[in-house]
Amino acid sequence: MMANGMPVARIGDVTTPVERPEVPLAGTTYRQIGVRLWGIGAYERESIDGSQTRYATLSRVESGDIIVNKIWARNGSVAVVTDELAGCFGSSEFPTFAPDRKKLEPKWFHWITKTRWFWQACDEKSQGTSGKNRIRPEKFLEIEIPLPPLAEQRCIVARIEALAARVAEAQSLRREASEEADNLITATLAKIFDSNNPIAKPVSIAKSGLVLNRETRNPEKGPDIEFFYIDIAAVDNGTGSITSPQKILGQNAPSRARRVVHAEDVIISTVRPYLKAFALVPTELDNQICSTGFAVFTCPQNILPEFLLYQFFSPNFINQAMASVTGGHYPALNDKALKAINVMIPDISEQRRLVAYLDGLQAQVAQLRLLQEETQKELSALIPSILDKAFKGELLKQEDNQ
Repeated sequence: MMANGMPVARIGDVTTPVERPEVPLAGTTYRQIGVRLWGIGAYERESIDGSQTRYATLSRVESGDIIVNKIWARNGSVAVVTDELAGCFGSSEFPTFAPDRKKLEPKWFHWITKTRWFWQACDEKSQGTSGKNRIRPEKFLEIEIPLPPLAEQRCIVARIEALAARVAEAQSLRREASEEADNLITATLAKIFDSNNPIAKPVSIAKSGLVLNRETRNPEKGPDIEFFYIDIAAVDNGTGSITSPQKILGQNAPSRARRVVHAEDVIISTVRPYLKAFALVPTELDNQICSTGFAVFTCPQNILPEFLLYQFFSPNFINQAMASVTGGHYPALNDKALKAINVMIPDISEQRRLVAYLDGLQAQVAQLRLLQEETQKELSALIPSILDKAFKGELLKQEDNQ
């Protein structure tokens, strides 16, 4: 049989079901194998003592074995066992097959497990099985796969791996560029808000003129009385944006929903300040409510809210905050500790200049991230495209024509 010019074969024609059973013994440690979804591959789970399993036997896997998750094969939970995972154990939920290495190169099948058409084939063979959409081993063996001669398989695999390595390198460079962009912002904030910077003498928040607003209001109860509520989760960490405030009824308000905020207030989470859940309250959230887990600052005329927010993101502020938190699982700043932290309040004109500079830098970084996201989408689409050509027999032909 041929498909797109390439010979095909049933998995059962080129593999053999294999079991290497061992009776689990108390006092003996067994490495466990698992299989991730969507062709990501096999991995080592937590090891167990033989007394911890309910299975009468466990089966040992070896390098090159094809391992199948009965339940999730329909979602691409099929893999080829790597050298590092040889010697791990799986239960009867993970049937295993040894490839006939005179006909099937294990790496060829490894790349097959990463294709959408293979996942679909597994899904079709799982339908209605035992009422739980499990795939039975005999059904798995019925699936047909492209199978050119062994030498051609290896040649195509080598080309796939070379192209995949180039894609991985490009993705690594993209990640490095993203990290460098983040580091640029952090380094700039560290330089500007260094306590030795002569732009202003450090002064405690208590003496800065900042108002730590503790205004509270119990939300009015009633079936039609709504308000916006800003919880910690509504703030996008590290960006200064409130992305998802909740619109809730007063009668459904949690007990912590009582701190009032106004437009231009700067709010910072006092819990785990290193997460940088800090934001500037926009006009549309004026006179709404935030969690009592936030400290709310109202700026006097000589302090720009945007300048204050940038300063809160600086390493100088974060380091002081983390040195002042108390508590165990949820380290937080109390009012006394918060007011003792030093800030820098230069002349208003200098604040405007620095805000304009930092806004421009942020805009450049945002544009860079947008380009990186587009590049990542393109890179992510390359591997499926490469595999599509490979298993249609077009990859080497494409090279021959170049």
